[in-house]
Amino acid sequence: MRDAVDQPLWSPPPDRVARSNLAAFLARARTGGRPELTDYPSAHRWSVTGPEEFWPAVWRFAGLIAEPRPGEPWDAVGVGLTRMAPPDPRRGPWWFPGARLNFAENLLRHAGSGPALIFWNESGHQRTLTFDELRVATGRVAAALRAHGVRPGDRVAGFLPNLPEAVVAMLAATSLGAVWSSCSPDFGIDGVVDRFGQIAPRVLFCADGYRYAGRAIDTRERVAGIVARIPAIERVVVVPYLADRPRIDGIPRAAHWDDWIGPATGAASGFERFDFNHPLYVLYSSGTTGLPKCMVHGAGGTLLQHRKEHALHVDLKPGDRLFYFTTCGWMMWNWLASGLAAGATVVLYDGSPLVPKRDILWSLAAAERVTVFGASAKYLALAEKESLTPARTHDLSALRTIISTGSPLAGHSYDYVYRDVKPDVHLCNISGGTEIISCFAIGNPLDPVRRGEMQGPGLGMAVDVLAPDGSSLRGAPGELVCTRPFPSMPVRFWNDPDGSKYRAAYFERFPGVWRHGDWTGFTASGGLVIHGRSDATLNPAGVRIGTAEIYRTVEAMPDVLECVAIGQMVAGAADERIVLFVRLREGRVLDGALTEALRARIREHASPRHVPARIVQVADIPRTISGKISELAIRAVVHGRPVDNRDALANPEALELYRDLPELKEQGA
Repeated sequence: MRDAVDQPLWSPPPDRVARSNLAAFLARARTGGRPELTDYPSAHRWSVTGPEEFWPAVWRFAGLIAEPRPGEPWDAVGVGLTRMAPPDPRRGPWWFPGARLNFAENLLRHAGSGPALIFWNESGHQRTLTFDELRVATGRVAAALRAHGVRPGDRVAGFLPNLPEAVVAMLAATSLGAVWSSCSPDFGIDGVVDRFGQIAPRVLFCADGYRYAGRAIDTRERVAGIVARIPAIERVVVVPYLADRPRIDGIPRAAHWDDWIGPATGAASGFERFDFNHPLYVLYSSGTTGLPKCMVHGAGGTLLQHRKEHALHVDLKPGDRLFYFTTCGWMMWNWLASGLAAGATVVLYDGSPLVPKRDILWSLAAAERVTVFGASAKYLALAEKESLTPARTHDLSALRTIISTGSPLAGHSYDYVYRDVKPDVHLCNISGGTEIISCFAIGNPLDPVRRGEMQGPGLGMAVDVLAPDGSSLRGAPGELVCTRPFPSMPVRFWNDPDGSKYRAAYFERFPGVWRHGDWTGFTASGGLVIHGRSDATLNPAGVRIGTAEIYRTVEAMPDVLECVAIGQMVAGAADERIVLFVRLREGRVLDGALTEALRARIREHASPRHVPARIVQVADIPRTISGKISELAIRAVVHGRPVDNRDALANPEALELYRDLPELKEQGA
């Protein structure tokens, strides 16, 4: 936790605090009998100790559209909310059993000629859909799905670039009570089949291809291979992207988007409402250590959690413009789409963030007057390496908030944002995951931002840090856990009738507590620092070290583009040693001087225990499709073990760079 310091980098001005949604929410709660709610710590205590008051208050503040089940009050908050375990309708935790709602209805509640979706790719602005046009498009696709016989609970899948049609298809499917699931088109056939093959979708939406780094990549052959291996797919709907009317005769049961929805007319209306916990999305674990787990998220829990995060943490308001750089294969796409419920304009981008135009995302932010800009921690680090200075090259006067997630945000990236992007912006560093389709740690608009740390746990999230014996830790890193239920827990895992997969994933290490798998610590100010995944934690000489502590230290060096660290067991040694792999700038070679400079920096900025025994230069680093470094896959290759699911990686060929390395053969430090 050495990157965090006491002095804030930014503090919200009093007038901005006063205008925030969170200030209004707390004022309403004080009027309703909670006079003690004067700051964020008091609000957080109330949110985790009084869920029966807090979550209905969020519901009312957000104005969710719903109705009670006959004979039951909608605001009976839940069953078994003291039981932290996989949800069960009878024993709990089971949220709002008396409420019925339609997810798509809540996202389509706003009307008019204002922009609902703005779409960019590497060539710039492509299309805008108004709120009225989005409702009409959703209604037409919903009518076509209904005509095909799609019913509540059926699965509809998207193998799509981040196009407006992806949002439209999702809204159409969920408006009917169908379950939506999506993968980005850079997945291989095996990766898609490993996911969609488990849930057996009836309809598959795809495009003829996608564009990335100046290239057009045709995916029609891949789609044909997917359909051949998933017999449940009855219809393939092809969105034209690379061509106006691509040939699709090689894809079984395929129809062009316009032809398929052509006969259907009218805007979305007359939404059927379903139980609060009705399945909405299936999301997937990375699948790098086996077949991906299929996590089923409920409509009400997802909606309520996203509205809480958007309104109270990100301060999203009607008329704002929300952007996040993501693909349809990452949970941040689902989170982004929910911004429609706030009356915000959702800005979509598909393509490379740096090639062929290095500043394309900042150009998008300036041209579209983006108010909330989101990207991965890796993007911000690379933007710094590329010497992008949007504060001096782009008009970012509309920008209020920058969100970062995907991996720990290093201290130097905080410095970069406030120095080179915008000095008066709320840097909202967040961390959660696919498993909860939301955040455990997040920012808030009332408190300062400190270098290297997230501002704190989210409202309603009873976050703690535990030692191996289960005791609570302060001042030292440990396991990130959640000790009380929250609405966006998966309602179940797919093909897990007795809940055993669900329990094994999160509840076996500390019974009655959700163990998330992040190696984390609280700071003196109450913030949080993520040190890396606990299953990738290094353990030299029995001392647990988070990989992120090494990454943020090493990647601050100008010559290092990125790095990855693993623990290596060596024959005859009693303990593992740390091996650091570095990808350097083009033309730079890892010589003795740079190796010693790296070791000296790690020793100074982390600790002597963090200094790697070996430092090796590599040309590439394996990542999952969602962009996360796969330490476990590298560790498996280094130790001569098979990688169970190579197709879960965006660049599986990079694994061969780590096989039988002579630098790792010899023993010793």
